[in-house]
Amino acid sequence: MKKKLLISSLVLMGAVGLTACSNSDSKKESSEKATVEVFNIKTETAEQMDNLVEKFEESHPDIDINMTTVGGGTDATAALQAKFSSGDEPAVFMLAGLSHAKAWSHTLYDLSDTNLTKKAIDGTLEGATYDGKVVGLPMNIEGYGWLVNKEIFEAAGVPIEKITSFADFKSAVETLDSKKDELGLKGVFGFSGGETWVTGQFSANFLAPEFNNSILETYSAEELKFEYADQMKENIDLAIKYNAKPLESMDYSTSVEEMFAGDKVAVIHQGNWIVPTLNSLDDTFAKEKLGIVPMYVESETEGKIVAGPAWYWCVNSNKSEKEIEASIEFINWMYTDEEAMTSIVDDFDFIPAYTNFSSDDIKDPLSKEIYRYLSDGKAVPWVHSSYPDGYGQNIIGVEIQSYAAENSTWEELSKKLIDTWNTERSK
Repeated sequence: MKKKLLISSLVLMGAVGLTACSNSDSKKESSEKATVEVFNIKTETAEQMDNLVEKFEESHPDIDINMTTVGGGTDATAALQAKFSSGDEPAVFMLAGLSHAKAWSHTLYDLSDTNLTKKAIDGTLEGATYDGKVVGLPMNIEGYGWLVNKEIFEAAGVPIEKITSFADFKSAVETLDSKKDELGLKGVFGFSGGETWVTGQFSANFLAPEFNNSILETYSAEELKFEYADQMKENIDLAIKYNAKPLESMDYSTSVEEMFAGDKVAVIHQGNWIVPTLNSLDDTFAKEKLGIVPMYVESETEGKIVAGPAWYWCVNSNKSEKEIEASIEFINWMYTDEEAMTSIVDDFDFIPAYTNFSSDDIKDPLSKEIYRYLSDGKAVPWVHSSYPDGYGQNIIGVEIQSYAAENSTWEELSKKLIDTWNTERSK
């Protein structure tokens, strides 16, 4: 009986020991798990990103990704600043070029030696190389200009293939306006000037040539002469005159989701980032109707779009070594894992910025067209991300709203743009 009790006691102690050991191992495993807070501003691909995170976590059980997506009608920059101010700093967040890199330089980890940096397409790191260091990795390549509904243009007898100058574009717009009732249009344009980021981007076509289509020259330019002001005025005047609603108050959702996707306008100023939104509303629109018309700025007959990396993934240098390593692992995985690479092209409809992808992988027709413009040298870079801090939205965007509402003249707008740039850069 004593022997049985002794054996039972030993078994019980062993079980307790095993349980304690198991709990200890569990706690150890939990403590070794890295949690990466990611701040994402691409609302149009939020669902795709969540799905990608799920796949990553399945193959990386030692890393948790907490994704926060802020954007659309929300000021993402202000939201990011609020996160840092509250002490709730993300480990991974996004930069929009050299102005942002300068503003956040104190918290950017040097990514120069990462494997993904070596795979970046030539020129795509220019907007995120600060103080001799690569501080951001391209999310993708995006392009924009006048996005058009080709079906409506063809119905009006003005196929976009016939547009080879600004005069052609203006004539096509006037034809569309004369037939808008029979075409079921509320206006020719759905320019969302109520969103100052849209007009900030719009300006890049007209400021880039002054700075030799260079991000670095734009960033270091101490003086703005506004050499292509006349071309910018021609384009914005056309949009103001034929916009479906007052340009200065139209928002993104009305422009893209209601008017453009609903065949109520024929032209908007956006880029290939709207493709997932269009696909969610009508899976045939982007494949069959969507096209792009360039802007004629430097030449009467050679049009260009804006194309290049718009956003860069960066890593917070204030985080622990474990979090930094996990952050880099996540970013690298998105663009090197075969399943993730397929998702980047097929689900996100991204134009990849890395050499391990093939241009043949791009399936979205608009993205293919943007890639051709870029490859043929018919694109200018995203120079608006290298303006003085806040200049694109707070100055250009606001001044165009004022001009569209007839509260100021073009001469007053031009003077404000020149004076503000020169003052900001003299500081």
